[in-house]
Amino acid sequence: MKGHEFKRWRKSLDLSQKEAADALGLKRRVVQYYEKGRRDGDLVKIPRSVRLACYAIAVGIMDYHGPEADRRRKKRPPADQTHQTA
Repeated sequence: MKGHEFKRWRKSLDLSQKEAADALGLKRRVVQYYEKGRRDGDLVKIPRSVRLACYAIAVGIMDYHGPEADRRRKKRPPADQTHQTA
């Protein structure tokens, strides 16, 4: 992911730099560096963890509580499932 792609991701979700930073757990200034692709003249690489977080946010995942939470969620029947008796 390059700086212009990062900026396009943010704008596609209609996020301000501050909102994107908050969603990613970053400072607004870091978002600015990522978008410019440079910091103090040096190239800035967007870490894999941030790229993966961008994808997760884009598909609606705002937090992850680990595999145990996933297993518990799978064991519960869906809320719209009703039990009928004859």
